[in-house]
Amino acid sequence: MDRIESINTKRIEWCCAERGTALEDVANAIGISDSTLQRVMDGESGLTFRQLQSLAAYFNRGILFFLEPGRVNEQKLYTPQFRTLTSQKPDLSPKVKDLIEKAEWFRHVFLHLQEELGKEWREFSPPEIDPSNIQVAAREVRRWLGLRDHNTFESYRKAVELKGILVLRSMGYAGAWQFPRESTIAGFSLYFERCPVIVVRKQEFEARQVFTLIHELGHILLHKGSFIDEDKDLFHYQGRERDANRFAGRVLVPKAFLDQINDRTRPQNVSAYDDWLWEYRDRWGVSAEVILRRLLDIGRLEEVQYEAYRKWRAQVRTPMTKGGSRQYRHREPIHIFGQSYVRSVFDALHTKRITLAKASTYLDNLKVSDLHELEAHLANS
Repeated sequence: MDRIESINTKRIEWCCAERGTALEDVANAIGISDSTLQRVMDGESGLTFRQLQSLAAYFNRGILFFLEPGRVNEQKLYTPQFRTLTSQKPDLSPKVKDLIEKAEWFRHVFLHLQEELGKEWREFSPPEIDPSNIQVAAREVRRWLGLRDHNTFESYRKAVELKGILVLRSMGYAGAWQFPRESTIAGFSLYFERCPVIVVRKQEFEARQVFTLIHELGHILLHKGSFIDEDKDLFHYQGRERDANRFAGRVLVPKAFLDQINDRTRPQNVSAYDDWLWEYRDRWGVSAEVILRRLLDIGRLEEVQYEAYRKWRAQVRTPMTKGGSRQYRHREPIHIFGQSYVRSVFDALHTKRITLAKASTYLDNLKVSDLHELEAHLANS
């Protein structure tokens, strides 16, 4: 079998160092022995095309990346947005870095599809807001989004996407769109003047995803920059994280909402707060903690009560789930990319702008049978 010997081994070394991966792990991934790969690294042998494909896929690179001469130019390889996030969190795992690159790639695909179809993705034209006045900014943004009084993650997502921002959400299953279980990253935002991107981590409770979504929107609108946030950042009370948190709280729970809550019915025991606020949590799509924080901010709850609730909540164990069945695999692209993106792929397929194989690639590598099921699901939704 013919072997490709013009492989730039310096780029393999760079990928290993960048990922913190040992050569034996690479050998195992592409199905060869350690000694065979070492001969490749020493310039004594090459790889078959299939092995090179596996190598490229393992490092989330194109085949040509390993055939080009010269060292890696990170300024050209990575976008300013990617470099911003990795400088904010230098210890990001390779898997999280892959997710950032995938988000950028799917943004590129989406905009390309819009151009192929002769469409223009909704213009991102944010309102003029004063970052120093979070209360007024939140009120203006809530009006700009056209939010109603009853919301879920999907309704917030739709409102944000209608304003020209692509919202992606990870999966809870093991796979290309799952955050590592050990990672504490809750989400990130990539700021572009055209079609910014927000990526939200799938969480056990939808209310947490809602807060992450609006927190990242705050970074885009207030700070006009790219940010990556861990769980702890969603509780910061300083700097830009504080501003994004205050913004999210006020967008999700404006004062008019708080006026509906009767303080006289508040339980004495903080363990009963969740039940007390159930009606409002369900209606607004937020957690009890977000509501309590807002009550604290306007002086209707004492700090000691709020902290007692947080301490109690941290001790409540959530039953672990195994991720469930994937019998609805065909619907996963909607969960990840949203309906606007998925419909654009099918529009391009039907007008013969892309092939069935391309459509599969653009929809998280769905099988053909799943593509047809997804199309039928969209037609009936």
